[in-house]
Amino acid sequence: MKVLGIAGSLRPKSNTLVYVETALGIFKDSGLETTLISLRGKEIKPCTGCYDCVKKGYCTIKGDDFDEILDEIRVAEGLILGSPVYLSSVVPQMMALLARATFVAYWNDKFLSGKVGGPITVARRAGHNVAFSQLLLWFFINGVTVPGSTYWNVGMAGAAGARDVENDQEGLDTVVNFAHNMTQVMKKIFAS
Repeated sequence: MKVLGIAGSLRPKSNTLVYVETALGIFKDSGLETTLISLRGKEIKPCTGCYDCVKKGYCTIKGDDFDEILDEIRVAEGLILGSPVYLSSVVPQMMALLARATFVAYWNDKFLSGKVGGPITVARRAGHNVAFSQLLLWFFINGVTVPGSTYWNVGMAGAAGARDVENDQEGLDTVVNFAHNMTQVMKKIFAS
């Protein structure tokens, strides 16, 4: 079984990346294969709503990193989406990726359905709930099972490029608990 973690922060010293890596570490320790993709340095063009994917079965927008990331999403049974929160929402690069992935999957073989996953949002003070809800809605519309934790998977960090994630033990513990729960759900679903 494979878990893909996507970190949406474009910052070189990313708190979001630390939270996603923390979750992936739990999966790896549980014997699952893990892959990490950072959107830093990647270009994801926005969906144009052209519906070519309905007719052709794939996204016809070319010249960016979407296809490479979509291939990884396709083969993973588990999916973690981590996004920083800048203006009470998921970062635009992540939303562009998710919109295009949904269109391709939904209008074709619905390859997202049946996966297990969950969101992680990271903000300095506020805005988590809106961004967290955006990601939950994406998981739900695509038929992805989302396990719970001891709290929402939100991190309190974000001092302009400083790695201050170490100051949020509760957030780290929540992500660890979530990863343990997700591992159990994946093993129950995919081991049969």
